[in-house]
Amino acid sequence: MGRIFEVRKATMFARWDRMAKQFTRIGKEIVIAVKAGGPDPATNPALRRCFQNARSVGMPKDRVEAAIKRAQGKDTSNYEEILYEGYAPHGVALLVETATDNHVRTVANVKSHFNKGNGALGNSGSVSFQFKKMGVFKLKPEGLNIDDLELELIDFGLEELGESNDDNGNPIIVLRCAFVDFGSLQKALEDKGLNPISAELEWIPTTTVPVTDEQAEDVSKLIERLEQDEDVNKVFHNMG
Repeated sequence: MGRIFEVRKATMFARWDRMAKQFTRIGKEIVIAVKAGGPDPATNPALRRCFQNARSVGMPKDRVEAAIKRAQGKDTSNYEEILYEGYAPHGVALLVETATDNHVRTVANVKSHFNKGNGALGNSGSVSFQFKKMGVFKLKPEGLNIDDLELELIDFGLEELGESNDDNGNPIIVLRCAFVDFGSLQKALEDKGLNPISAELEWIPTTTVPVTDEQAEDVSKLIERLEQDEDVNKVFHNMG
């Protein structure tokens, strides 16, 4: 058990402060989850994850229900999840997760963002080898014994458990597991009656690139440009 540092997160993810963008992202994820696994959260772990994240950002119930109805409608856009890879200035690797109903538009926009931000869009596999896709659960620490929790969850795929802070400086517990163990750890938390603040699949860097504050600002500008694109869900980086 240790402290998990979320690499320069406070300066990188300004988009998460924009509530409308959060709702749009989660709405797309709900549509994708329902189309893939049906509208019943009891049998659809991906949809349960979406519900947890909707609650964490205060997404109104009617917005959630509307997204489910859209997913079941015949005229709903078919969103495709596409991962783009590239480099920001100063050799920082970026992974850009998108959900789009028009991949031609999306790739053109993403390429333009990279070019204008002095970065370079790469080919598939050019960056992702520097990251590990993991399930990331965040819990409130109240009433939890961290050491006991770690021992209880190891058999369900837990790889890392540590303390961190959210964007507002509040203490949280961060749990990480391999991508293939996401469902197992999610169910274990549910069985223990623990409701995560959020449950996400994230790309965690295996190595980081040290940068100065000025260089970090250059990278931050490109990330913010990407995150403002309506087709972009998340951007991950390996900036140290």
